Amino acid sequence: MQPRYRVIKSAILDAIENGDMKPGSQVPSENQLAQQHGVSRMTARRALSEMVDEGILMRSQGIGTFVSDSRPMSSMLEIKSIRDEIEQRGHRYTNEILLLETAPASSDIAHRLAVDEGETVFHSIIVHCENNLPVQFEDRWVNPAWIHDYLDKDFKAQTANYYLNQVAPLSQADHSVEAVIVEKDIAQALLIKPKEPCLKITRRTFSRVPSGGAGERNSHKPSSTNHRTQNSAVVSHAVLYHPGSRYRLGGHLEF
Repeated sequence: MQPRYRVIKSAILDAIENGDMKPGSQVPSENQLAQQHGVSRMTARRALSEMVDEGILMRSQGIGTFVSDSRPMSSMLEIKSIRDEIEQRGHRYTNEILLLETAPASSDIAHRLAVDEGETVFHSIIVHCENNLPVQFEDRWVNPAWIHDYLDKDFKAQTANYYLNQVAPLSQADHSVEAVIVEKDIAQALLIKPKEPCLKITRRTFSRVPSGGAGERNSHKPSSTNHRTQNSAVVSHAVLYHPGSRYRLGGHLEF
């Protein structure tokens, strides 16, 4: 049996997906939801607060809570697995693995991963779907010094980002966002029109160098802020493409 706050979340999600509640529609108050579902006000507040955090609802101080823009929203302030994002919205996650290979590092990839040009690195391309609709094209390069068995992992069961953070916990990240028109093959994989704009997120992740670990094996590499800072080394470089019509980035700040 689902916890009561999840029942409330499911009811609101159903109303949004059925069109009964549209972007900008006001959601019943905590007191109204508590009365409708026979729960405490605290339980109703938890349901609304989680949906605000997930970007599904938005609060206006002193006015009420409203349905947000219908596109899913990812936080700009933290790095989550795309699977976690989708499942937290109560939706179904699936993916399509387009490529898992070893490849020689180009000059650009070698610079980003802090390896020698031509050195063998891991390369994966995975399309992530929400309710069977593609929402992210992930093009990722991984430094094998950190994860030698990366290509053997079942990325149907867990995302690459989740797995990498388990074996090489994130300590730092370079993160940039821009609007782009993608190449034809990416547009086809995302099931969008060739000229439809996308959000491009470029992300390079670092992990702390363990004693006797990958960082020491690569100690002949130049030590610079491009490659390593504060005893951290590059684990992966990923370029993530999201259809602009299906995805947003945002977050909540308190001062």
